[in-house]
Amino acid sequence: MKSILICIETLCGRISPAGFGSKEDRRHLERAREQTDASLLGAGSLRAGDPEFRTFEGKLPVNRLRAIVTRSGNIPATKSIFRTGPRPLIFTKFSIRDMLNERFGERAEVIGVPETDSGMLCLKTILDNLEQRGVESCLIEGGGLLNYEAFKQGVVTELLLTIAPKIIGKQTETCLVSGPTALGTPFIHLELLSCRMNARSGELFLHYKILDRR
Repeated sequence: MKSILICIETLCGRISPAGFGSKEDRRHLERAREQTDASLLGAGSLRAGDPEFRTFEGKLPVNRLRAIVTRSGNIPATKSIFRTGPRPLIFTKFSIRDMLNERFGERAEVIGVPETDSGMLCLKTILDNLEQRGVESCLIEGGGLLNYEAFKQGVVTELLLTIAPKIIGKQTETCLVSGPTALGTPFIHLELLSCRMNARSGELFLHYKILDRR
């Protein structure tokens, strides 16, 4: 199964605050959604915004899966994803699965998954679950913690990275990936598959293949 991590970052490597991409970057994201079977998002990113995972021209394909990953269960039930489009999936730890089931009822399907030794949700189990539902390619849409864990657990096959001509420099803003340990030995190596520049926005659109996975 192909799992593609997609993200936009500043020149100083920050992916927040959200919404600093151009209209071209938005179309880039919508095209990536059209070409994949599912989207996977961390609960923190859902709390920070109100994504519905629409494709080109605002479409919500009925057969495209939308999934949220949460350890805490802190998911606002008022978000649009629970009111529009196909019923989303919520992946969480077993200890709070029943609580979330009771809270969301028919508005979402809640699935319990095992935790890793470090207390994070097992992303391979999540992707296996999606594959069993017919997903052949999944778009991982962040945020920073999910990005780090996806690389750490070795589930990322490709990276779609937009570099925006912006600098923020604020330490508290989220990085593309940031965690307590190196992800490789010490690096994860990537192969550049394509590079495209948008002269109007000044953005670079990079497509990488992950060469070594843990």
